[in-house]
Amino acid sequence: MPLMTLGLSHHTTPIELRERMAFAEADLPDALARLRALEGVDEAAILSTCNRTEIMVVSPRLSEGALLAWWQGDRSVAPLHPQHVYRHIDQKCVEHTLAVAAGLDSMVLGEPQILGQMKQSFAIANEAASLGPVLSRLFQHAFAVAKQVRSQTDIGAHPVSVAYASVQMAKRIYEDLSQQTALLVGAGEMITLVGRYLQQQGVKQIIVANRSLERAYALAAEIGGTAITLDGLAQALPGADLVVSSTAARDAVIRYDAMRQAVKQRRRKPVFMIDLAVPRDIEPRIGDLPDVYLYTIDDLRHVVAENMKLREGAALQAKALITEQAQVFVHWLDARDAGDTLRALRDNAARQRDEVLAKALRRLDGGEPADQVLRYLADSLTNKLLHAPVSRLGRASRIEQSLLLDATRRLFALDGGRLPPVDEGTDREA
Repeated sequence: MPLMTLGLSHHTTPIELRERMAFAEADLPDALARLRALEGVDEAAILSTCNRTEIMVVSPRLSEGALLAWWQGDRSVAPLHPQHVYRHIDQKCVEHTLAVAAGLDSMVLGEPQILGQMKQSFAIANEAASLGPVLSRLFQHAFAVAKQVRSQTDIGAHPVSVAYASVQMAKRIYEDLSQQTALLVGAGEMITLVGRYLQQQGVKQIIVANRSLERAYALAAEIGGTAITLDGLAQALPGADLVVSSTAARDAVIRYDAMRQAVKQRRRKPVFMIDLAVPRDIEPRIGDLPDVYLYTIDDLRHVVAENMKLREGAALQAKALITEQAQVFVHWLDARDAGDTLRALRDNAARQRDEVLAKALRRLDGGEPADQVLRYLADSLTNKLLHAPVSRLGRASRIEQSLLLDATRRLFALDGGRLPPVDEGTDREA
């Protein structure tokens, strides 16, 4: 039962493409339904964050090309360059999933935020009934391994995240944050972390703008700020020295015209803006305005690189643990697949036995001698059980035939090996 992950991330793809290939959280249930409708897809899940979008499927037949074509078509995007997309199959898929959950593939090494995002993706896929036994177990295993990594290594010893990197960059622009006013747009996990870090740095004032005023009030109360709705952004922008935005909006929430007016009112006073959203919250051309310093999530790379050095030693320990735990999952998957195959083999043999037995009993009832019926029973059962494998061997190509013949000799001990004794009680129960 092949596992496949197809994805793109900050490692492979610029933000301009990532935002076009991303799925809004509200769209995920319908997207999963469309994905499950593809022929051969047994299970499916989608993880879509600012830094990555990944599609996971369990399918014995679906090709990488077919899955990528569906994804590009669903997002109405022209074919991507192969270097932008990565693919992981079976064990590599498991290892990648565990690494992502543990934060080892994140822009900030070891950041815990991705685990919460994966749990949300799991919940959505579960609610949409697109999961099955394999992906359900893989997600649960990934969550457990991520917890194990954080408890057994120092991967989370330093408070480093994209949110933390944002504040570090702000401190480079403004030497004294206690004299600055911060405007936070959104009230999700990312903005909450930014708000907490800004509060710790003693920023002068924090304004939280959000579509839901209730959530804005809740965050503002936690970090000592004031709350407004998104409708109040135009009035708040002129007074903001630092703007950090991360919403799930499909279109920009800070528009060029509104920011141009704000810049005029600020009278040459610089404003530092960080857009952490994908798709972007801040119109890109705002960065062309005078005295505006606009950064996207991709611009945080150099700040992140400095902080990653603190965690690289712990990452080596974490990778060893992930390799070990990936093997544990693969063993379970192999045993499950073997069990399914053996059950199907036994069920098929039992079905053919019952068919031949029913015919033999009818012959006995018709008065045919018992010894003739027994010979018929033995010959018919032998022919039925061997018909499919013998036919497949005869039709196989030369290379396939060589492999199948070797397997046949080993399976039926034709190579001189000895089979274990038959458990006749178990055999009768079949």
